[in-house]
Amino acid sequence: MSEEEVKETIAEEELQETETEEAAEANEETVMETPDGEKESMLKKLLSKDSKTEELKKEIEALKQENEELKGKNDILRNEYARAYADTDNMKKRLLREAEQKDKYRAQSFALDVLPVLDNCERALAIESQDENYRKGFEMVYKSLVSALKKEGVEEIQALNEPFDPNWHQAMLAEPAKEGEEPGTVTQVLQKGYKIKDRLLRAAMVKISE
Repeated sequence: MSEEEVKETIAEEELQETETEEAAEANEETVMETPDGEKESMLKKLLSKDSKTEELKKEIEALKQENEELKGKNDILRNEYARAYADTDNMKKRLLREAEQKDKYRAQSFALDVLPVLDNCERALAIESQDENYRKGFEMVYKSLVSALKKEGVEEIQALNEPFDPNWHQAMLAEPAKEGEEPGTVTQVLQKGYKIKDRLLRAAMVKISE
């Protein structure tokens, strides 16, 4: 091999070595750059995830606040409904009571108008009459009125010889108690009293012992 060929061979080998070193350096740079690129990519991804997480947190907080507001409104509506229901129920009960009372004492006004008629019948019957048929006719009318009123719950208040009761009796006169007589006893009925079921219709006017 000539000297020139030897030189060419050496030059080619040096060139190959240079190219190999350059390639190795390039590969090394690529390898070194790749992790940084991945890190940057990962960082971007993490930042993106953090941003989404913050947005989700904000949305969750907003939903929580909206939920609390709706709960408050629901409580208000529930209370209003409860009050309205209670008012309606109370009104219903009151109307039923009024209807029952009205039905129970429906004859009260009529009975008050009829009581003077009964009083007059009693006065007429207290007068002695020679006409027996006339008297019997009056008695029939009187008994019919008493019977009709009784069907509606109207009854005479028992007073004579009974202890004085201010709920049913009205004392008009008083006299000293007789021997064996308890003070505060009704000794005479001046005008009969009447009640309609459990309600006073007209107090009995009486004289009592004291």
